[in-house]
Amino acid sequence: MPDIAPLASELAAFDPFLDRLLSLPTLYSASLSPDGTQLALIWGKLGPTAQLWLQPADGSQPPRCLIDDGRDCDYVIWARDSQSMIVGQSRDGDERISLLQVFLDDRTPRRLTPEAPEYYIHGGQLLADNRHLVYAANLDPESGEEIEPSVIYLHDIETDTRQVLARPEKPAFCWPLVSPDDKLVLYERKDRHPAGYQLWLAAIDGSFDREIVNLGDDIKVDGAWSPDGAHIVLAADAKEGRRIGLWHRADETVDWLIHDPSRNPEDAHWLRRSPYIVVEEVRDARTINRLLDPTSRREIPFIPGPGSYAPLGVDASGAWLAWHDSAQVPSRILRLGAEPPFTILGQVARHPRDPGVQPAELVPAEDYRWKSVDGLEIQGWLYRAKGSARGTILLVHGGPTHHDEDAFDPEIQYYVACGFNVMTPNYRGSTGFSLAFEESIKVQGWGGLEQEDIRTGAEALIRDGVARSGKVGITGTSYGGYSSWWAITHFPVATIAAAAPICGMTDLVVDYETTRPDLRPYSEEMMGGSPVQAPERYHERSPIHFVGNIKGRLLIVQGDNDPNVTPQNVTDVMARLTAAKVDFELLTFADEGHGIGRPENQRVLYRRLAAFFAAAFA
Repeated sequence: MPDIAPLASELAAFDPFLDRLLSLPTLYSASLSPDGTQLALIWGKLGPTAQLWLQPADGSQPPRCLIDDGRDCDYVIWARDSQSMIVGQSRDGDERISLLQVFLDDRTPRRLTPEAPEYYIHGGQLLADNRHLVYAANLDPESGEEIEPSVIYLHDIETDTRQVLARPEKPAFCWPLVSPDDKLVLYERKDRHPAGYQLWLAAIDGSFDREIVNLGDDIKVDGAWSPDGAHIVLAADAKEGRRIGLWHRADETVDWLIHDPSRNPEDAHWLRRSPYIVVEEVRDARTINRLLDPTSRREIPFIPGPGSYAPLGVDASGAWLAWHDSAQVPSRILRLGAEPPFTILGQVARHPRDPGVQPAELVPAEDYRWKSVDGLEIQGWLYRAKGSARGTILLVHGGPTHHDEDAFDPEIQYYVACGFNVMTPNYRGSTGFSLAFEESIKVQGWGGLEQEDIRTGAEALIRDGVARSGKVGITGTSYGGYSSWWAITHFPVATIAAAAPICGMTDLVVDYETTRPDLRPYSEEMMGGSPVQAPERYHERSPIHFVGNIKGRLLIVQGDNDPNVTPQNVTDVMARLTAAKVDFELLTFADEGHGIGRPENQRVLYRRLAAFFAAAFA
């Protein structure tokens, strides 16, 4: 097998381009203040951790940094008065959120919850009195110990006392939303079935906690308040497809505004200062947002130009703010006219350290399709190397309830610059196509036909002359890591010659037992039960039991603080690999969790992966 060192030296010619890509400030989130005057920005790639910045929404002043304290700023929730915000922070990828109140004036930020909690917090919404905070935490109110379900708390930040508002029976991801009048808390429960979600309302005064929307034990429904608090916007699954509706607070009835099996509306929300509900519809992994008038049900396509546009909010002047991106345009925020055709007025949230990567330097995404073993059409995005390619890398998305779009990705652009073709497959189980396509992964469970979708994608690339037999590798994070493990343990070297799983599950029983409590129902939903209920399926679909089949090259990548796919997945499989006398390489990061996010670590990872695949294909 070729030595990796000379190839790493050869690939060093592309380091300057990688440095530019990784120095490009990356907007992880943007949140418009309730009064429409300020943008809270979470920026990555400016240092080791994600930072909180602030800029006037009209772009009249440059952005300024508010928080850069060595912790990651994971999310931000504005206070009602627009004078402060609650910031969820974690450290080194541990996902254990601590809540910090950050003020727009010169006041010192105030820590509201423990810096290093031994439980998981979700949300953190401040009431108008600026004293009471609502969040979910898997913290037992009596013992103070970590438990499985999340409890909905009302936290008095002056006395540092908590009142229980709701106590679900089973674990589930839960993000409580307070009504605009501060009287009710909207949240989701998963007590009935691992595949379903029901909506509940709890009173802030503690007088009740009850279910309000149940479309079936195994049916998902999501909800968000309208700006006036009179309605809840519903995005719900149904046996025949997805639908969008309104729950009316006055009489507790539901009107379904979009209920067309031929459409795929995946989300909806109602923004302040707008009469419209924003409906996010995804077809063939391309997002089209529409503005829905809830009275007339007229829809206005939100398409100011090429690329993907996602409305962010309406500012105090009435202008729209929207995300915009494509494979050749890194995510940015534009100000747009108030009415169609939504004329572009300018860009905001442009960081002064932006290195100015130009579209011409980036490779576009091509829509690529093939048929799987059962005839189902599968779609992916193909990025072609210029000239003769060294080989082809399959970069598999996580989830699996997720999808890849025509969007900028520095990792992809670097690999293409190094001479690799890259393809990102949207296997069955991905979002972005239809509810039926997304749900089809459950027919056989993880390690079923979705892995055949990936295998046939590699074979189609070889058949079409894009790739060459023996020169196809696979990598990905989370479920993409699991798929990489599956491929190297089940597919021939002619199809997959090398794999680099990143934070990927190796033993689905270990994954179930050691992951965050709120994620266990997801495994049950996908696998048809728990390991106790479906032991054979969990065993058959765990790559750890098939490592003796490995013939290609293997590089294992893991974040030491990963609470999602824990490091035990790696330590256990390393023992099996050693016993089977299978060679492997290992790359771990002490300051990372579920995924490798720090720019300095990404630089190490991407360079190592490029050299690894180049050596495997040589």
